[in-house]
Amino acid sequence: MKFAPFVGSLGGEGAEAWAILTESRAAQERGEDVIILSIGDPDFETPTFVVNAAIEALRAGDTHYTELEGRSSLRSAIAEKMSHTSGVEIGPDRVTVLAGAQNAFYSTCRCLFGQGDEVLVLDPAYVTYEAGIASTGATQVRVRQHAHSGFRPDIDELAASVTPATRGIVFSNPSNPTGVTLNSYELDAIANIAIQNDLWVLVDEVYGDLVFDGVYRSIVGLPGMLERTVTVSSVSKSYAMTGWRCGWAVGPPALMEHLRRMTLITLYGLPGFVMEAANVAIREGSEDVARARETYRRRRDLVLEILAEARNLPTLVPEAGMFLMADVRAHNDDANVFAWNLYRSTGVSVLDAGAFGSAARGWIRISYGIDETRLAEACRRIVQFTNN
Repeated sequence: MKFAPFVGSLGGEGAEAWAILTESRAAQERGEDVIILSIGDPDFETPTFVVNAAIEALRAGDTHYTELEGRSSLRSAIAEKMSHTSGVEIGPDRVTVLAGAQNAFYSTCRCLFGQGDEVLVLDPAYVTYEAGIASTGATQVRVRQHAHSGFRPDIDELAASVTPATRGIVFSNPSNPTGVTLNSYELDAIANIAIQNDLWVLVDEVYGDLVFDGVYRSIVGLPGMLERTVTVSSVSKSYAMTGWRCGWAVGPPALMEHLRRMTLITLYGLPGFVMEAANVAIREGSEDVARARETYRRRRDLVLEILAEARNLPTLVPEAGMFLMADVRAHNDDANVFAWNLYRSTGVSVLDAGAFGSAARGWIRISYGIDETRLAEACRRIVQFTNN
């Protein structure tokens, strides 16, 4: 039997890098001494008051169909949060609730891009962007953010990559995997390119709450960007709710109508009790987010301190999030081989950052989403491995 050509777009060049996560998880289940630093799943428990909100909703019978675009109270909470971040007024009519940021990204791509379009993607980029864009029939055009510049965007290269077929610009801010947070100059420059060429901007702000220094700035707040920017995010990282699968897209009201119809044929709305939990998290969880941010900052500093003892292992200091990049080219040009050798020798599972794009080849991504005792032990094992 044959499958539709569409299935060929569901993978990506970096898919093989995730095999190390699958193997290390299986080893952990077997009781082996492994430490997994290859996935960004917070080790915190979802706040108790958030869990209680879901339980109360379930007990009250909140188990039926819900609004396709998401419950109005949650959409209002998201709109208020975005208004604060962007500095412009965002109404709930600009919000659609979806099953996590990945679903929001995929659904938005299906509504914005199509056959023959080109989409500029800042490289390195989150792994699933490639398949999300390819599934629309559009062509992904990678614009490298070079390691020698700290993986910051090359604005001249981005501008030079625009062609008559270019339809949009896609990036995460703060970045996964690099932890880079775009500064005012970079955001202004990207906005100018988008406006001058009449392009959509699709930005993933999942780690926007986890910027360590300064105030996070959203590109949607810049002049001329409100009607051409779509922001996707979720409660997953900031509120330790990865398994709840609740995210959103924020953009022009006309796009929200299209996303509502997408939901009609896919999700048919999120569970009500999940949305009640997310609503409470956003409205009442600022202290929990602050604690998470400081915990990640402390862990970042711990990783940097210990890995400084490693031989020929330069690191990039992340400005946000829960990942740190390390350059392993002095040990092996193929970071995937390095990661497997490290795992087999020490039981520490890290990820080949080349899975996120060619600009990150020769680097590994290290998650500090585990407790500090195990994190320190993992880093000491990495140091020992590199120094042998």
